[in-house]
Amino acid sequence: MNKKIGFIGCGNMAKAMITSIIKAGLVSPKDIFASDAYQPGLDDAKTRLGISTTMDNKEVVKTCDVIFLAVKPNMYDSVMKELAPLGDGKIFVSIAPGKTLDYLENGLGKNTKILRTMPNTPAMVGAGVTAICPNKNITQEDQEVLETVIGTFGTVERIEEKLFDTVVAVSGSSPAYVFMFIEAMADAAVLQGMARDKAYRFAAQAVLGSAKMVLETKRHPGDLKDMVCSPGGTTIEGVAVLEEKGMRFAVIQAMNAVHDKSGKM
Repeated sequence: MNKKIGFIGCGNMAKAMITSIIKAGLVSPKDIFASDAYQPGLDDAKTRLGISTTMDNKEVVKTCDVIFLAVKPNMYDSVMKELAPLGDGKIFVSIAPGKTLDYLENGLGKNTKILRTMPNTPAMVGAGVTAICPNKNITQEDQEVLETVIGTFGTVERIEEKLFDTVVAVSGSSPAYVFMFIEAMADAAVLQGMARDKAYRFAAQAVLGSAKMVLETKRHPGDLKDMVCSPGGTTIEGVAVLEEKGMRFAVIQAMNAVHDKSGKM
């Protein structure tokens, strides 16, 4: 791909995306540029990933064709004010929860090409899922380029903008819940005598394999759960405890809390 890709902000999410782009061989590391106010973070990215780095946001925009706004949501106002005069012909990609296309256009300019996205951290291993929603200035050719870039992070799904707060809850934040679940299962296995490293492998592989069954068989998760629950068996005992402790309700409430928080950011 004959494009230069920039990142304003070089934190964990940006590094996850950069890693996937490089692993996919989409562009050379020398054609990826990142800026950040935290010099040690830039030094780490330059050393580990081989990309070009700077503390000057404007330099990234002037150099690159596609620019990911990978700063914290509370920094968007100041960053957009700085970059708006340089936006002609550039494509800006937002990854922040709660920042609507109207908001982004007001900050970057009504004629600016903008893609709103919500990625998640499994992008680091090419197994993410990213929701996208383009503004009216994004052409079909632009979208093909963007989907190619974002496709290196994993699955890409075009979603109506009104559902973006739901996307934050169901995929953006949910890796944290899954990591907690894996950790809890591993802790129980350690309590029962298994070595810690083996416990993490067993728990993580069980989650990975279960997710793959949902995606590849396309069967209802309830049907797949029933396949494991033999009458009077061990699994149904565990399911009964999870139901008693309110696992489903806790997950739903957690997602509602994330959804509501996202809408206020």
